[in-house]
Amino acid sequence: MSVPKTAREIRLASRPTGFPTLDNFTLAEVEVPTPGDGQLLVRNAVMSVDPYMRGRMNAGKSYVAPFEVGRPLDGGAVGEVVVSNAEGFEVGDTVLHGLGWREYALLDAAHVKKVDPAKAPLGAYLGVLGMPGMTAYAGLVDVADFKEGDAVFVSGAAGAVGQVAGQIARLKGASRVIGSAGTDAKVDYLVEELGFDAAFNYRNAPVREQLAKAAPDGIDVYFDNVGGEHLEAALDAFNLNGRAALCGAISVYNDAEPQPGPRNLFLAVGKRLTLRGYMVADHEHLREQFVKEVGGWVASGELKYDETVTEGGVAKAPEAFLGMLRGQNLGKALVTF
Repeated sequence: MSVPKTAREIRLASRPTGFPTLDNFTLAEVEVPTPGDGQLLVRNAVMSVDPYMRGRMNAGKSYVAPFEVGRPLDGGAVGEVVVSNAEGFEVGDTVLHGLGWREYALLDAAHVKKVDPAKAPLGAYLGVLGMPGMTAYAGLVDVADFKEGDAVFVSGAAGAVGQVAGQIARLKGASRVIGSAGTDAKVDYLVEELGFDAAFNYRNAPVREQLAKAAPDGIDVYFDNVGGEHLEAALDAFNLNGRAALCGAISVYNDAEPQPGPRNLFLAVGKRLTLRGYMVADHEHLREQFVKEVGGWVASGELKYDETVTEGGVAKAPEAFLGMLRGQNLGKALVTF
């Protein structure tokens, strides 16, 4: 299989202050590396852009190392093995790995997982059957300790994680599933396509008012992708012994200065609430269960998902990333090569 001498990658040009711009990225031409023993060269076909990547653009200690200025970014990708020096991998294999944002990736075999393009579209391994799907499953089932009959509120419900979390709740017997989204079209999608019982556009009126109307009997579980005003509204709406899975807080990711915490956090005491943050990597014990349940629902058509695909290759990745941060995506945001 022919391999070019050079290929392109996206590097972090500078750290953003506030909302990122295209100037924070640069496109570089680099030599295509030669794999050593136990390594693979993979030609990427599709890559993921995700909210957590915004935090990695900042300096400072976090749960994952920040991107380095002048170095390529990374993230989930699926591609084809074009050179293999690793036992168990052949040229032509399709693999999932963590070195997106570049056309060709040099990888140790230990950091690569084979996937079957005949069983699901490549993008699904980066979305509903990948990290976002597993994040939704672990957050609802393990972190929030979902029980049949719970009323569930999902913020950012039309995104890659939220669309899966709400449907898992519905399929597992929630008494009511409510979602928030940023456009009326997304609200319609949640109710008409994904089977949410109610949904609202958080831009149309205060979240607290809209949630109270959508959940007149309160909520038992809150799956938080947004933070900020949404978290305050959920604290008001919680029934006794409510549980929140704190997955993300995209509403504050681009703030130059920290925002005050929930002003009504005192409600957690009287309502005996559990507010628990988590990282999906801590829940690998659920992997087999996730694949069986969610994979089965996807195969049967009981669980639906959408993707927003940006074509044009790695050069378009910064635009796709910024669009995702603005909420322009429906479901998983992907870039195809």
